[in-house]
Amino acid sequence: MTTYLIIILVLLIGFYIFSYFRQKAYLTVLTQDQFIEGYRKAQLIDVREPQEFERGHIRGARNIPLTQLKQSLNALRSDKPVYLYCQNTTRSSRAAHILRKNKYEDINILKGGFKKWTGKIDQKK
Repeated sequence: MTTYLIIILVLLIGFYIFSYFRQKAYLTVLTQDQFIEGYRKAQLIDVREPQEFERGHIRGARNIPLTQLKQSLNALRSDKPVYLYCQNTTRSSRAAHILRKNKYEDINILKGGFKKWTGKIDQKK
């Protein structure tokens, strides 16, 4: 029984290591300062749900929720950098994977996500 658990654990660890390095090949994680340097020249996309976006978002961001990204790919240009963020980094990492599968190359996410953001924000009143 413990042998099976060890094998499963090793396979899971191997999968996560493989995924990490595969993602690192096409995804750039940026600090807030690096993000600020480049997002005005890029497509700034908030992949959170609309109600999260309305409570506060980075100034200039467009809201394309992760759940609608595949259907909204025509709203993005593949020849321009894409800067993604979500609340943490989970959804933006998944969004980056979707974009990569659809031939987008310059994909960046905000380290720590919106919850770590200290820059200017807009919100619905």
